[in-house]
Amino acid sequence: MPGAKRILGSADGGPLNGGAPRAVWQTLGVDPRAVSAGSAAQRLGHVGRACHLVWNPLQGEVVQLIPILRAGRLLGLPEDLGQMVPQDRRAADADLPEVNKEGRICVQIGVVALAWDPFTSWPVTGRQQILHWLGSWGIPRQWPAGPPAPFPHGLTTCGNRRLWARGGHFGASQVPALTIAGPGGIDIEQLTGRPEQAGKPGMERGLDGYFDNGEAAGTGALSRVG
Repeated sequence: MPGAKRILGSADGGPLNGGAPRAVWQTLGVDPRAVSAGSAAQRLGHVGRACHLVWNPLQGEVVQLIPILRAGRLLGLPEDLGQMVPQDRRAADADLPEVNKEGRICVQIGVVALAWDPFTSWPVTGRQQILHWLGSWGIPRQWPAGPPAPFPHGLTTCGNRRLWARGGHFGASQVPALTIAGPGGIDIEQLTGRPEQAGKPGMERGLDGYFDNGEAAGTGALSRVG
């Protein structure tokens, strides 16, 4: 994504299986006042749970770990960063839910936030940059399943396959076959705007989904913001 920081070397979930383009928002169970997007991204890469973007809505920092044309590895349990531990790669691949690969584009956005404290109640700094990029890849600004359920009711949400197949934006709790609490009761209009306000998606064909040459930052414990 143009303007995003890059962390290289994270394992992705392999090729995508095709279908409608979509974006999935999942909170990472950490306080955006205390943990940076860069530190959270390093941790996700270290434990083999890389998503496409990690975003701190309070600080506006966005980090990209993997190309948009590859599957992510974030969707599935556990959903809190502090509970994720490194796994053997073969075991991790076997446990990876298939929904991670569904869609010709399936952008996973790990939000540095807490499910019980909706991140749209904070300044959502940097959201337009993310939405413009998602739109350039054909992801419509619509929420087929409506707003995600408030915490902890997302745990009892049963993802609807018919709605999932339409593409667009989803909370992790709305993804079929997953039992996830986050992202909680976020204000979807504040995040993506009203559907009728969204412009027609562009047909960008650039290679900004792939990384330039560079070096990955080291992995390690979560660092404090500031």
